[in-house]
Amino acid sequence: MPLSEQEQRLLDEMERHLMRNDADVVTAPQDGRGLSYRNIVYGTVLVLLGLGSLIVGVSTQLVVVGVVGFVIMLAGVILAVTPTKQNGSSPTPTEAPRKAKAPSSSASFMDRMNDRWDKRQEDR
Repeated sequence: MPLSEQEQRLLDEMERHLMRNDADVVTAPQDGRGLSYRNIVYGTVLVLLGLGSLIVGVSTQLVVVGVVGFVIMLAGVILAVTPTKQNGSSPTPTEAPRKAKAPSSSASFMDRMNDRWDKRQEDR
């Protein structure tokens, strides 16, 4: 079921507010960092090689080979899931969240909710 115009405007306003004030939540896709397919492929190959070494180490009862296989697997997983810089762009610094202001009648709904939340956090 499609959203009404009012619901769509409210959703757009919430999204803009989130992008503007809660940058730490939404910076992951925007800060120029992401998973690299090359690293995922290399990581997968390392995991498979490590798994093979681990199986060989267990079947031949050579503890050292099994431990080395486990370390190789761990390195492959870390390589595959570590985000890397993309397109040579450096991450842009995030803007500091705005200071809480006294709510006014012209403030948007999300601004008032954010101010109430900030005040609640300060009171704790």
